[in-house]
Amino acid sequence: MNTRNLRFRSNRVRDIASLFHEELDGMYGSGEVGVFLDMLFEAFLGWDKVRLLTSREQTIDQSDLLRFHWALEDLKQSRPIQHIIGYTDFCGCRIAVSPDVLIPRPETEEIVQWIISTFNIQHSAFNILDLCTGSGCIAIALKKAFPAADVTAVDVSPKALEMARQNAQNNGVEVRFVEGDVLGGVDGVNGQYGLIVSNPPYVMEKERAQMQRNVLDYDPALALFVPDDDPLRFYNAIATIAKEHLADGGLLVVEINEALAAETCAVFKAQGLNPNVHEDFRGKPRWISAQA
Repeated sequence: MNTRNLRFRSNRVRDIASLFHEELDGMYGSGEVGVFLDMLFEAFLGWDKVRLLTSREQTIDQSDLLRFHWALEDLKQSRPIQHIIGYTDFCGCRIAVSPDVLIPRPETEEIVQWIISTFNIQHSAFNILDLCTGSGCIAIALKKAFPAADVTAVDVSPKALEMARQNAQNNGVEVRFVEGDVLGGVDGVNGQYGLIVSNPPYVMEKERAQMQRNVLDYDPALALFVPDDDPLRFYNAIATIAKEHLADGGLLVVEINEALAAETCAVFKAQGLNPNVHEDFRGKPRWISAQA
């Protein structure tokens, strides 16, 4: 594309921000567009918020202007900002993302923060098992928080595991990644674990109509959806794994579908666990914890 044909009025920061708001406020809201700009200027130019606020009259070069142009076009097509910049921040870790993995959500970050702040470590070293790890964000954040722990993370997708391994390396932690289908029993999951955690697929097919385009078009369906006639399939499998591998006094934590909290609790009660439902920052039932 000839940069002369870009619709920006100039390559001045103030004019770039103005066009983003003009084009996107009606779609996302002004506050969200402001967040997008913060993220793009950090990713493209290495600017923090203070630099952005104090450099409104500064100009950028044409190659960088072109990157902002394509970012604007992508956002108009509902492409997630995390895919545009290539990463997201999660519990103090920088996690690379792509269409091969689910973008970590604030609700999942809240769950991990709850685990870190409330999990009672009985000894200095223990085992952690993360089922359906995706990008590896949960396993990596927990390893950062509990560096003495041995962490094993499982996923069925080779592409997801490739990204998770790279994320672990980029964050300077050692996690053992295992390719396996939680639904079919996982080779390489042995012994007892003091903490078992999972954010499995739990969105029912009939809920597709309620979902945003940026999720439906860009997140992997494999990590999202379960059949309407068997929506708890992963929780049944996780409960079976927990019955065999959760250590005495250990903790099980799973993210859940808010519409199926009672039904999901029943799955774990059937395996002799005593589940508790926790609400997220929006007041929605979001995760279950159970002590062995």
